[in-house]
Amino acid sequence: MKNQPFVASLTLLSTLAATLVMPAAWAGPYDGYTLRVKLIGGEQYEPLYSVIPEWEKKTGAKVQIVSSKSHFELDRELKQDIASGKIDYCLFSNHTNFAAQYVTITRDLKPLVPADFVSKFSPRVIQQSTIKGKLLEIPRHSDISELYYNKKAYDDPANKAAYKAKFGKDLAPPQTWDEVAQQAKFFAKPPNFYGTQFAGKDEAITGRFYEMLVANGGQLFDKNFKPTFNSPAGVKSLNWFVDLYKSGAVPKGAPNYVWDDLGNGFASGTVALDLDWGGWASFFNDPKSSKIAGNVGIVRAPKGSSGKRTGWSGSHSFSITQSCDNPKAAADFLMFITGFDAQMLEARRGLMPTRLDAQQAALAEFKAKNETYLTEVFNTFAAGMREDSFTPPLIPEWVEVSNSIWPELQKAIVGDKTSKQALDDAAKKVEALMDDAGYYK
Repeated sequence: MKNQPFVASLTLLSTLAATLVMPAAWAGPYDGYTLRVKLIGGEQYEPLYSVIPEWEKKTGAKVQIVSSKSHFELDRELKQDIASGKIDYCLFSNHTNFAAQYVTITRDLKPLVPADFVSKFSPRVIQQSTIKGKLLEIPRHSDISELYYNKKAYDDPANKAAYKAKFGKDLAPPQTWDEVAQQAKFFAKPPNFYGTQFAGKDEAITGRFYEMLVANGGQLFDKNFKPTFNSPAGVKSLNWFVDLYKSGAVPKGAPNYVWDDLGNGFASGTVALDLDWGGWASFFNDPKSSKIAGNVGIVRAPKGSSGKRTGWSGSHSFSITQSCDNPKAAADFLMFITGFDAQMLEARRGLMPTRLDAQQAALAEFKAKNETYLTEVFNTFAAGMREDSFTPPLIPEWVEVSNSIWPELQKAIVGDKTSKQALDDAAKKVEALMDDAGYYK
C-alpha cells in the first residue's frame, strides 16, 4: 500500500509519455489501408484526383486506382466484373444514367454518409441518385451541354457580310437547331474548318439523338415502354445529323468520335460551333490547351421544332461496392472528394457543382474576381440545369437500349440506311430487348 503513490506516479508519467508520443506516431484512422478504386478518366475528370494525396496524408491510407477509363469503357468493365463476380475494389465512378444497372454491387450509402452531409446537395440530384429508397451514389457534378462558339468566326467582317448577303440577317449565335445547321454549312471549309461536330458512337450519339428527339416533340417510349422514337420527330432528328455529315459541315471522322475528340477539336480552332459539356469550359479558354483561348463564346442550347431546348443531363457520381472490406474508409474518401473544397476545384473549371453551397460560392468567387467568361459559363449552365435538363429513362436497360440504337444511327449517318429504315430497325431491337426484360407482361 505504501508504494501506491509511486505506482500512481509511474502510471501518470506513462500516460503522459504515451500522449506526448502519439501525435508523432499517429498516421491517421486508416493507416496502412489500401483503398482500391475504379475511376472515370479523361481531360475534364482527372484534375479532381489531384486532391487524393491530401486524403492519403490525412488518413494514412493509400488510394490505388486500378482502372481509369472513359465511362463507356468503364461501364463495360463493371459489367464484366458483375458477370465474373470479381468485385475486388471499394469505390467506383458512377453516373445517374447508368446507376440502375449496378444495383447488385452497390451499397446503400445512407448508413455510411451522415444526413447533414447529404443535405448540402441539390435535392433533385439526390433524388436521381436514389433507387428504390436506397442512396446508391453521391453526385460529383452535373452535366448538361450548352453551345460554345468560336468568336473569331462570328466577329470576322467578311463572314458577317457574306452571311448577311446570303441569308438577309445578321450573323449571331444560333437560337434553334435549324439555325445551327444553316450556320454550320455556311462556315464549313473542309478539310481546314468545320461548322460543327458531333460524337458518332456509343451512348454519346444516342444521347444527342435523344435530346434532339425531345426538342422536336418526340419521345423514346410510350407509357408502356414501347419504342416510339421511329416517329416523324425521330426521322427529323436523325436527318439533322445525316444532313450535316453529307454536306461536309462536320469532320469525316465524326461517326467514330467520342467526347475527347470533340473537346480537342473545338480547342484546335477549326470548328465554329460545339455543343459540349461544362467540363471543357476552362480547357477551351486556356492558352496552354486551346488555340481559341480568349475567343470562346457560350449560349444556351438551341431549341428544336417543339420550342423545347435540348437538355440531356445527368450527374457524375461515386458509389461504394457491397463487397468493400472497409466501407468506413471508402465513405470517408467519398465524402472528401465530393466535399465543398473538392467541388470548388471542379467548379473553377466550369463544372456545375451538385452541392448548393459550392454553386453559390463559385459564382460569387467568379464575380468578385471579374472573371467574366466563367461567370457567363456558370450562369449559362446553371440556367440549363434549372430549366432544360432531363434524364433518359432511369431503367437498368438504358445502356442496352442505347447499344441497340446507336449502331443504327451510325448506319444512317454514313449513308448505309435511310433514317426511317435505321430507326425502324432500332425500334425492333429495343422492343425485343424490353420484351425480354419483362416490360410487356
